[in-house]
Amino acid sequence: MDRLGLICRNILEEPYITQRELAKRMELSLGTINGLIKECAEKGYIREDEDQRGKRLALTETGQAVLAPYKVDGALIIAAGFGSRFVPLTFETPKGLLEVFGERMIERQIRQLHEAGVYDITIAVGYLKEKFEYLIDKYDVKLLYNPEYSCKNTLATVYRARHLLKGRNMYILSSDNWLRDNMYHAYECGAWYSASFQKGDTKEWCFTFTKKGRITDVNVGGRDQWVMYGPVYLSREFSARFLPVLEAYYEAPGTEQFYWEQPFVDMLKGEAKRRLEAEGGTLLARAEEASGWKASQWDQIEMDVNRQPENQVYEFENLEELRLFDERYQNHSDNAAMDLVSRVFKVPESHITDIRCLKAGMTNKSFLFRVDGAHCICRIPGPGTELLINRREEKEVYDTVASLGITEEVLYMNPDTGYKIARYYENARNAAADNWKDMEICMGIVRKLHQSGLTVDHSFDIRERIDFYERLCLQHGGIPFEDYEKVRGWMNELMDRLDQMDRPQCLCHIDANVDNFLMFEDGSAKLLDWEYAGMCDPIMDISMSAIYSYYDAEQTEKLLEIYLKRKPSKEEYYSVFANAALGGFLWCLWAVYKAALGEEFGEYTIIMYRYAKGYYKKLKAL
Repeated sequence: MDRLGLICRNILEEPYITQRELAKRMELSLGTINGLIKECAEKGYIREDEDQRGKRLALTETGQAVLAPYKVDGALIIAAGFGSRFVPLTFETPKGLLEVFGERMIERQIRQLHEAGVYDITIAVGYLKEKFEYLIDKYDVKLLYNPEYSCKNTLATVYRARHLLKGRNMYILSSDNWLRDNMYHAYECGAWYSASFQKGDTKEWCFTFTKKGRITDVNVGGRDQWVMYGPVYLSREFSARFLPVLEAYYEAPGTEQFYWEQPFVDMLKGEAKRRLEAEGGTLLARAEEASGWKASQWDQIEMDVNRQPENQVYEFENLEELRLFDERYQNHSDNAAMDLVSRVFKVPESHITDIRCLKAGMTNKSFLFRVDGAHCICRIPGPGTELLINRREEKEVYDTVASLGITEEVLYMNPDTGYKIARYYENARNAAADNWKDMEICMGIVRKLHQSGLTVDHSFDIRERIDFYERLCLQHGGIPFEDYEKVRGWMNELMDRLDQMDRPQCLCHIDANVDNFLMFEDGSAKLLDWEYAGMCDPIMDISMSAIYSYYDAEQTEKLLEIYLKRKPSKEEYYSVFANAALGGFLWCLWAVYKAALGEEFGEYTIIMYRYAKGYYKKLKAL
């Protein structure tokens, strides 16, 4: 769209616009605007009308035909990600569904699109996808699920939506942007990327562009720069040349964590050609054929910078930034975890600062925070854990072992909900399974627990747990292993043999894996997360620790000797491998059940199943 087309678009959107207003909006002189309007009239694009409000300009059919190729066909809103910098709010609500001044960010953008006449809107979802379902009825949008949202970045999301972009003029939006004024239009000129000016040092992606606004380079970091910030518009001509390269990038190894903009940046730099050539040339040839454009010309891809005024586009990096923008979040985030921390420490939410997400565990989610100098960690039970874990029994264990000084300092624990707040230890690290000095310290803590004489009223019964998880699996789609019935019989043999041994019982941790040991610089350690703890054969802790560490038989035997401080007896030897087999079988069932609920743990399921089969065969051979 040239300047005459822009005159037509502005007149279509605002028939009563003055020439002075046009000059300001298009950043042109008043004389230039007068000339453009005269030229549009001479070409028959516009005519002058008069109504009750006075004189106005209107598009003719010829003018509307000029605009037709530039009509925006729709919008893709990217909303698949987790939003880790907004925990704990995003544990419950996707970031794009957070409210700013009482309006959800994604709804504000949908409304702005509608105001511009753009109604064909697709939302690419992933994390908490069900939360977006109501938008189908409220705004007649469509949802597109990206199954790779948890392991790949936005390049994969746009790849999944590429059919929506091909041959169409489309906006791409981030669901978590907040735009002060509506910057969308029914008609757009060539491809553009929204930009905001950042004063001082920045780590954002910074534009280099010509006087006319054509983007020539993009680099991460700079000072006093126009940076990528906000929505994007892809013309059908741009997408025809860009999407084949994006598709090739998706298939190329090592691009899993790329943003969707990376192929464009690499095209400008000449890196796209080199990257795809390095993959043997097949991907490069396919991209060239699909785009009808030689790779040597890719650096000529055309996209303009769309410079936005200050305070127009907002992309909140964390809760602290949102608090500064919308004061409601200072003390009323409407989040259960934030409300809990506020009540436990008797402070307003504004005192909860330095919030950071921890990597989600296999059962729970956690986040770090500070309250008036205290550095703590809050555990939030994962969905469905109330079925799997007895929180009252967990609290009983914590209360029982408190005198030993081997656990983290628990500041709050709710036996009904499973929420826990504990002290966070600076400069501590997890134990390393391949560091035998670490393992000696860990086994020393386990030994201290076993020899303490402390007891609780409940047991960890491996037979009962296997039966329980087996039922859950069968109720949720079955168990996928071809030889499961045979292996289940093997496990019954092992359990029967252990019952005959009548092994001694003591208070055990059950989940004594290296990730649950905190190691300190002075050589001491603490054992965390006692969710499965109960009375059991003490050798069970050694077996579980070994399979969690993916130890082989030789390493498992070495760990047992470290714990015992001597050579194991035949019975202890049998017990450690039988319990390792049963533990592998149990956690395999646990993972199968979790997968049926939508949580995947990669090869963990197979590794655990192999422990069950491998150690059964080992014991059988004896």
